[in-house]
Amino acid sequence: MNDHQRIVVTGMGWVTPLGHDIEQVWERLVGSESGMAPITRFNASTFPTKFAAEVKDYEYESFVDDPSVHELAGLNTKFALGAARQAWNQSALGEAGVDPRRVGIYLGAGEGVLDFDNFTLSNLSGWDDQLGRVDGRRWAETALKEMNAIREIEQEPNMTLSHLAREFAVRGPCYNCLTACAASTQAIGEACSMLRRGETDVMLAGGTHTMIHVLGVTGFNRLTALSTSDGDPTRASRPFDVTRNGFVMGEGSGMIVLENYEHAMKRGAEPLAEIIGYGSSADAFRITDIHPEGRGPAAAMSMALAQAGIDPAMKDAPPVDYISAHGTGTKENDSIETLAVKRVFGENAHRIPMSSIKSMMGHLIAAAGVVELITCIQAIRHGVLPPTINLEHQDPDLDLDYVPNHSRQADITTCMSNSFGFGGQNDTLVVTRFQTDRD
Repeated sequence: MNDHQRIVVTGMGWVTPLGHDIEQVWERLVGSESGMAPITRFNASTFPTKFAAEVKDYEYESFVDDPSVHELAGLNTKFALGAARQAWNQSALGEAGVDPRRVGIYLGAGEGVLDFDNFTLSNLSGWDDQLGRVDGRRWAETALKEMNAIREIEQEPNMTLSHLAREFAVRGPCYNCLTACAASTQAIGEACSMLRRGETDVMLAGGTHTMIHVLGVTGFNRLTALSTSDGDPTRASRPFDVTRNGFVMGEGSGMIVLENYEHAMKRGAEPLAEIIGYGSSADAFRITDIHPEGRGPAAAMSMALAQAGIDPAMKDAPPVDYISAHGTGTKENDSIETLAVKRVFGENAHRIPMSSIKSMMGHLIAAAGVVELITCIQAIRHGVLPPTINLEHQDPDLDLDYVPNHSRQADITTCMSNSFGFGGQNDTLVVTRFQTDRD
């Protein structure tokens, strides 16, 4: 085992509310564009929240060899197929002749979408008004007639792994974690650990999710986590603003190809960036609330910096050049994340710009972390910091540099990406510009 094995990114792709390829989405991010609009996936007219950031005009068929194999897959899986194909092609793995037994997958994939109409029809058909309960036999008769067994199986979070493994002939270890909003960041961190331990040579890692459906929006409305702003949906997500009142639901997928450095160099791959730090922690506090002192997020950040060999108190230059904030736009998250960043970096916190692309893309839940890591890699490669839009009245209690409203040119070498999930899961990655002679 070599804990100091260098891990490089050789491919990346995403399917998001702002588009379906790396450069298009990046241009829209640095252009301060928003993907929020009224919900079209179902009739949300009676919901407290009537808008979301939906993936538009996406056809998975153009990304796969045989669309019929994936026809009944969930929308989450179809997003993942597109993102994974982009990453796979950019890495040129299909041309490399790699051993499929040495290629693995680690995902933070969310569950598929319930066949809500037919499930509800079955419930209504089975209801016995006189007895005041569901008649199981009547329910089953309707369910067997109207519901599709494959679609039911496709709701399981592990099914995305099955589709990706088949599409890319991956025969190495395959894992999925669903640690809420931290899932894809954790998946990438754990994939890096597997590579460092020598268990695989290549890992396809990332996440995918959609909760833009009746039950998903209902659940987050009942948690009072979603914005219920009236008016223009593009102004509803306002991280770090004094008027913020919740996040906007997004959906999509992001995938990256990770390799150990020696393997990538041997096959002539072009590294896009290098993952140098990963930290993971639990709040051990409440299911939906972050610990008020930010101890869990601070622990994850500190662990990632330590693995990266970065001293957060260094004085001659900022320890990192940019932080991709979890930045959901809820009162609690933005305040505690700011507190945690100060706790870790001290006075240096004021020297480090941080922003939230959730202000433009919405919250992709399990897929949020990976798209934010890809954003960090793009920032390093292009020398541009994406903004936090709609930040017009910065909360006076939040006094860091949140890159308000407009992108910013900057010399960026090292970035930190934060993801904090319901249940108290906290995960952080540190990514840096690839240099052949970094050691």
